Amino acid sequence: MTAVKVGLLGLGTVGAGTINLLERNNDEIARRAGRGIEVVAAAARNLDRPRGCSTKGIRLTTDPFEVVNDPETEIIIELMGGYEPARELVIQALRNGKHVVTANKALIALHGNEIFGHARDNGVTVAFEAAVAGGIPIIKSIREGLAGNRIEWLAGIINGTANFILSEMYYEGRQFGDVLAEAQRLGYAEADPTFDVEGVDAAHKLTILASIAFGIPLQFDKVHVEGITHISREDVAYAEELGYRIKHLGICRQTDEGVELRVHPTLLPSRQLLSSVDGVMNAVMVMADAVGPTLYYGAGAGADATASAVVADLVDVVREFELDPVNRVPYLAFQSTALSDKPVLPVSNIVTAYYLRMEVADQPGVLADITRILGEAGISIEAILQKEPAPGAEHVPVILLTHPVRERQMDEAQERMEALEAVQGRITRIRQEQLQ
Repeated sequence: MTAVKVGLLGLGTVGAGTINLLERNNDEIARRAGRGIEVVAAAARNLDRPRGCSTKGIRLTTDPFEVVNDPETEIIIELMGGYEPARELVIQALRNGKHVVTANKALIALHGNEIFGHARDNGVTVAFEAAVAGGIPIIKSIREGLAGNRIEWLAGIINGTANFILSEMYYEGRQFGDVLAEAQRLGYAEADPTFDVEGVDAAHKLTILASIAFGIPLQFDKVHVEGITHISREDVAYAEELGYRIKHLGICRQTDEGVELRVHPTLLPSRQLLSSVDGVMNAVMVMADAVGPTLYYGAGAGADATASAVVADLVDVVREFELDPVNRVPYLAFQSTALSDKPVLPVSNIVTAYYLRMEVADQPGVLADITRILGEAGISIEAILQKEPAPGAEHVPVILLTHPVRERQMDEAQERMEALEAVQGRITRIRQEQLQ
């Protein structure tokens, strides 16, 4: 049987890794897919740039539309990233009757609903395992392995850059800015790290995970997003003193009221499995009604890890070549006609516990005022740390852990506490989760 012909958009790190993996494991891949798979055309911005792979036998071009419109290519791999022209190219490929494999989480999170519609209209498929958590097969695990379960919640460390920064702050006691600069030197963070440190990258991935977990449309615009730029080494140290680690998590949960979609720094008990995930590694914990908690851990980025997911998608697409489109695995795990219209909750409606750090005047009665405000708001305190003032300092740090409370109650209480003359500046607030 003749090999399946593939067109590649993007010859960067992951593109080169994909070509290398297809070549290195060619026989094994053909045994799994039932046919060989070969890249016959590829588009790149600069054809003269050295590649980390052999391009022998591959038609190279600077025009990605040549690859998409090439009658020989049957599958298009999109590794360009970004929204445009990736969206236009993918839709053109689908209209041409070609299957698409993509690692582009931003594209799927923002335009996936539209893209899947074009795929259904043209009887082809879109595969996107590599868009979330690199080489960890988390999408396949939820969509297929847990298909008999009702997913209750999932929580994940799904951005390696943010996790590296928080890990270094924990182990080395360094400030955020110093570790970010090192991450950029090491290549873990981009020159413009906004998407990583402000949580946008993680929100793209959480949007996809929530859709396949709960059977809801992709709704990136409804994710509550917070980054890690306000986390200090003092917060990391105080959290450790209280028995917690600070991790940047994507969390989605089904409740009777609706679905929670949120990305933010989170205090986790030090004994919690996700707390031990360090460096640039990723991990996702899924709670399902039948199997209980399961944990998926591995490399969330890198040439080989992401190429592993891309090639796995290629194999799946080739296996389903002869299937009627209605018999293929649904893109978002649930049949397109059965997606839920369950609302996404505003963050003010979620219930969680909190870590609060404030600088207060070193004088009698201040703590009594703070606890009174919390009590009047219906917020109970789990633990208090009151530190000794530094020599000559007029303010001292006070750290509180609360029991779970609705967020809007905490908003109101925080506003009243910050209005106290004895409280200096803004209160640092971090949500706390047990993940039980």
